[in-house]
Amino acid sequence: MVLWARPGRGEEEQKIVNRLVRARKAPRDLSMRACMVQLSWSGQRVPAIADTLGCSAKTVRRWLHRFNRQGIAGLEDLGGQGRKRRITEQERSRIIALVRGLPPGRLRWEPVGELWAPDELGPAEWTLSALAAAAQAGGIQVGRSQVRRILLAEGVRWRRPRSWTRSRDPDAPKGRGSSACTPVRRPAPRSSAPTNSVR
Repeated sequence: MVLWARPGRGEEEQKIVNRLVRARKAPRDLSMRACMVQLSWSGQRVPAIADTLGCSAKTVRRWLHRFNRQGIAGLEDLGGQGRKRRITEQERSRIIALVRGLPPGRLRWEPVGELWAPDELGPAEWTLSALAAAAQAGGIQVGRSQVRRILLAEGVRWRRPRSWTRSRDPDAPKGRGSSACTPVRRPAPRSSAPTNSVR
């Protein structure tokens, strides 16, 4: 028997499924399950959906059955299976927001033209350890490796590219830049003194 996702119950359910497929911040599994429903609505059969999404036909059947019985709620994770998420979506967003802000130890210009840092002992650059410590100080129980996974999943850069060129500070001494090529060393002139003495 051919299995299809039942038609959406009203425009709202169809909109939610389509939004989940396109959502960049929705959990990946939920987005993938919504995609199964959408592909089924477009006329693809279970084996073709499984090939498109790189999963088994059994997985596609399970989620289509759950959608047919429970609607959008059926696409949520099954209760009691697997490890529970240790942090909420709101806490994830707060960690990502940390990266976009300036580290507390980074020097800034005051309006009067002097450099200062809100926390002179704080990190001047965001590292995974510094981000984990800042998140923990904000009440989020998260480790360094989990911060790394969150940032990689969201495509967020936490390291600034380092420039080893010249300082932008107008008062800093500017040294001579490196040349484009190594200068050629000219050989010293040979002595013209004869080696044998003629008698």
